[in-house]
Amino acid sequence: MKRTIFNSQLLPWLLLAPQLAITFVFFLWPAAQAIRQSFLRQDAFGIRTTFVGFENFQRLLNSPEYLNSLQVTAVFAVSVTLLSMGFALLLAVAVDRMIRSSRIYTTALVWPYAVAPAVAGILWWFIFNPTVGIMPYMLGQLGYNWNHISNPGDAMTLVVIASAWKQISYNFLFFLAGLQAIPNSLREAAAIDGAGPVRRFFDITFPLLSPTTFFLLVVNIVYAMFDTFAVIDTTTRGGPAQATNILVYKVYFDGFVGQNMGSSAAQSVFLMLIVTVLTVIQFRFIEKKVAY
Repeated sequence: MKRTIFNSQLLPWLLLAPQLAITFVFFLWPAAQAIRQSFLRQDAFGIRTTFVGFENFQRLLNSPEYLNSLQVTAVFAVSVTLLSMGFALLLAVAVDRMIRSSRIYTTALVWPYAVAPAVAGILWWFIFNPTVGIMPYMLGQLGYNWNHISNPGDAMTLVVIASAWKQISYNFLFFLAGLQAIPNSLREAAAIDGAGPVRRFFDITFPLLSPTTFFLLVVNIVYAMFDTFAVIDTTTRGGPAQATNILVYKVYFDGFVGQNMGSSAAQSVFLMLIVTVLTVIQFRFIEKKVAY
């Protein structure tokens, strides 16, 4: 096979230049600006800027609202990750067992991933609307008065369901691909040895899915902490009583609504550090249990 060799050392950099430019303009430059802004404070009119050092970070750590947002984010991220991955795995196992119509079911289950997060939020807002929604009516028939406008628990349930529903399709595709990559001979051998369906799943199938599960765990946590802003904004806007005010929404609200750019920038830096630490912990400790 003939290989093509380029003698110019400049060519690789020219080929990488578009991607490097995009990375710098949309990632590195905004991150550097956020770090710089986190050490500053502006007056109420945005005219004068003062260097305050780590004061913005100290105020955040002493703020009950920010600590509450940390707790809300932790509950929200864990709930969305477990719900979306659990349902996706269940659906993937069901489709993998099908001999016929598996492609039809796969296509139908993938469609929600094409829905924009804001549209998904509005869709579930209508479904759970206390006045015109079908779910509050059905829950009312069972004796439960649903109202996510005034009930913090109902509000958290709504945003978790809406966010998880949006991510199930993505997880489903990877789980299904992982299941189809497992040789049937392994499960058939276990069946011959007398292992039932449940034991075959937990002793053979699920351990072999560990690389896929680990990858989706990292992706879903990042999704829950960053990409769910539109869902929160279109459903609860952080309410009621800050019950759904996750970190990424608080960054937006304090910066663009409250015009406290220094605090908002400090929060974005904290959020970046939190996600980085979580990712490092996952790769450092959880990956050890992954069987490649």
